[in-house]
Amino acid sequence: MPVTDVTTDIAHCTLTIEAAFDATVERVWALYADPRQLEKVWGPPEVPATFVDHNLTPGAKCTYYMTDPNSGEKYYGWWIITEVDAPSLLTFDDGFGDADFNPAPGMPISKNVYRFEAADGGTRALYTSVYPDAASLQQVLDMGVIEGASSAINQIDAFLAG
Repeated sequence: MPVTDVTTDIAHCTLTIEAAFDATVERVWALYADPRQLEKVWGPPEVPATFVDHNLTPGAKCTYYMTDPNSGEKYYGWWIITEVDAPSLLTFDDGFGDADFNPAPGMPISKNVYRFEAADGGTRALYTSVYPDAASLQQVLDMGVIEGASSAINQIDAFLAG
């Protein structure tokens, strides 16, 4: 399993997931840079993603939705890209959205830093999400963010090997 550690720090409003992949940094980056690849692993395996807009340029808005295969219900999300240093760094604001990809009222927006570095013949990834306050972090923890993110990240090695 790629996920090697998960840390929550309520005092600093952070969630950090560490993972190790059996692929080069460039190959892992290519997954995030290509929406058709990314949608295969963004979200839990049972709730596939579809990226509508995807451009890893600072200031760009990426939009996506995930579809529940049983009910057909769609869950919308968006990113605003804040920094890109390919292939080692991607930062973005991440939020829940409505059907028009506007921020969903009452839902938190996190600031995310994804770092990729060569390690042990593969890639070490560090995914850090910072929430505006402890209540926002607790809200997503209660929604199952650790389980959802971990199951998504744990798909990456198999996808890259296939």
